[in-house]
Formats: sequence, structure tokens, C-alpha cells
Amino acid sequence: MNNNGNVQPELSSDVELDLRGVICPYNFVKTKLKLETMEQGQVLAVLLDDGDPIKNVPRSVENEGHTVLAQDRVGSAYRVRIRREETD
Repeated sequence: MNNNGNVQPELSSDVELDLRGVICPYNFVKTKLKLETMEQGQVLAVLLDDGDPIKNVPRSVENEGHTVLAQDRVGSAYRVRIRREETD
């Protein structure tokens, strides 16, 4: 195992959801509904547009109790990786 600090943990996704072109709040609603179908600990990758979607969706899923693992720029969009947590 390389321990030089430059290695990122593996961020594979169990499911990917392309929400480019989907406006707020529908992109959050679709993300939340998809997370509800997943098992605890699974990772959902969501493609979101710049602007309000990338500002609002990660914050909203964290408010729901899930964990945002990463946000990566992909062209003009972002890929957000979210780990589904057990929520009450």
C-alpha cells in the first residue's frame, strides 16, 4: 500500500444517475428517491450541472443524513459521489 499521501481511496460507484439538464428541486428529488432504493453503504454517483444543482444537491443529501464522498468536475458538469447512510 502506497502511503505517500497522493493516493486517493477507490471511489467506485454502485449506481450512476445522470441529472444534467434537470432543474432544482427535481434533481434533488430524483437523487433522494434513488438513494432510498439502495442499500446502506452503497455509493451513488450523480451527474449535476454547474450553478444551483451543484450548490444545492450535495448540501440537501447531507441534510438527509447521507455522506458526500467527492465532487469532481466532468466537462461542464460535476460527478458527486454519495454514500447511502441509514436514515430514520
